[in-house]
Amino acid sequence: MVCLGNICRSPLAEGILRDKLPEHFTVDSAGTSNYHIGDAPDRRSVAIAKVNGLDISNLRGRQFKVSDFDAFDLIYVMDDSNFKNVVKLARNDSDIAKVAMILNEVYPNENYNVPDPYYGGDDGFKNVYKMLDEACSIIANKLTE
Repeated sequence: MVCLGNICRSPLAEGILRDKLPEHFTVDSAGTSNYHIGDAPDRRSVAIAKVNGLDISNLRGRQFKVSDFDAFDLIYVMDDSNFKNVVKLARNDSDIAKVAMILNEVYPNENYNVPDPYYGGDDGFKNVYKMLDEACSIIANKLTE
């Protein structure tokens, strides 16, 4: 799960998907920037996760790196900017094929962005949670079929 800073959307997506999958799956998140390396998720992400029965307070921000293409089979990005930044790091077509817009799981080939709720109010975090929960349900179903 990849967003810009790895403190709002991607840690939420990580927590949601991790909760929906059996423990043998590895789910992680990262940011395309280095702004929040080592930082906990935004307090509003932690709060909306907690309201929904998830604890993401122990997650810490990290930056996406080329080796993530080797470590993960699927790389979901939150918006078109994240997509471009991740694809720039790809070494080959195989790497690129792993990258997808997360909302394409809900709206195939529409390339909708998950809006960054950082500068918005609490409602933005609620809306982002709902979007990610729906997408992660579809992903979990595909991975466990």
